[in-house]
Amino acid sequence: MKVGITGSSGFVGLNIESYLRKFDFDISRLNREALGSPKIDLRHLDIIIHLAGKAHDLSKSPDPTEYYTVNYELTKRLYDSFLMSKATVFIFMSSVKAVADTVTDILTEDAIPIPSTDYGKSKLMAERYIEKQKLPEGKHYYILRPCMIHGPGNKGNLNLLYKFVGRKVPYPLAKFKNLRSYVTVENLCFIVLHLIMKNNVASGIYNIADDRPLSTNEIVSILGKSMSIEPKFLHVPVYLIDLVAKLGDFFNLSINSEKLKKLTENYLVDNSKIKNAIELNLPISSYDGLLKSAASFADDKAG
Repeated sequence: MKVGITGSSGFVGLNIESYLRKFDFDISRLNREALGSPKIDLRHLDIIIHLAGKAHDLSKSPDPTEYYTVNYELTKRLYDSFLMSKATVFIFMSSVKAVADTVTDILTEDAIPIPSTDYGKSKLMAERYIEKQKLPEGKHYYILRPCMIHGPGNKGNLNLLYKFVGRKVPYPLAKFKNLRSYVTVENLCFIVLHLIMKNNVASGIYNIADDRPLSTNEIVSILGKSMSIEPKFLHVPVYLIDLVAKLGDFFNLSINSEKLKKLTENYLVDNSKIKNAIELNLPISSYDGLLKSAASFADDKAG
């Protein structure tokens, strides 16, 4: 089968392409030039995996229109082209942030979306456009909502936390008690593979997460183990950390409110719907997945 991937040069795209090649899929990269025409040529493809998009911009003055141009308008044009093509499967990589920035319970696919950022709103617009179009017989669409993804090539907050632990500096946020869902990129690739291989999975929206959430304190311990380090934990009062984070918003410190939120908030995601749909268990545990990510961080550092 011939698979076209947008956003193939990104962290998720590189991992999915490498994973699918192991199963002898013929991969085509749909680059900016290919996606720039009003009608995107998909005649040679059987599967479309749409990863390209504008992610979070933490600068103080991002242009909100770019989120809608990239995350919504591009998805709309690509999906329209898919509907007119012979391709049979369209996978759109959305995000849990299309539903909520903050979760008080456990996020399921039935939750009423209330995104609060242009990133989340633009992803939700793309989701709803896909859902509203009449789907020709023999075609399927899958809207995937992954939580925070980690793995080889990831340059996000887990990588920064890995570097922090490696400096053997006591971790100062131990007072925060949280649980957060993550997804190992290999588990995401596994799900994508089986959505392609199976022909009986219903079109729709699916949350993507590893089976067990992790606390940040547990993550620090696992990262330390990967480096043969016994991390030290400081139980600094929460109000002092909050004050430092607020100062970081104004003085460009290594910690600010956004980073603190990502490290310490609760964000639990239910993955039962996708597991029931593909009728398989995920191959990598949360613990082992994080150890694999840590090993890739070490390789990046050595390189």
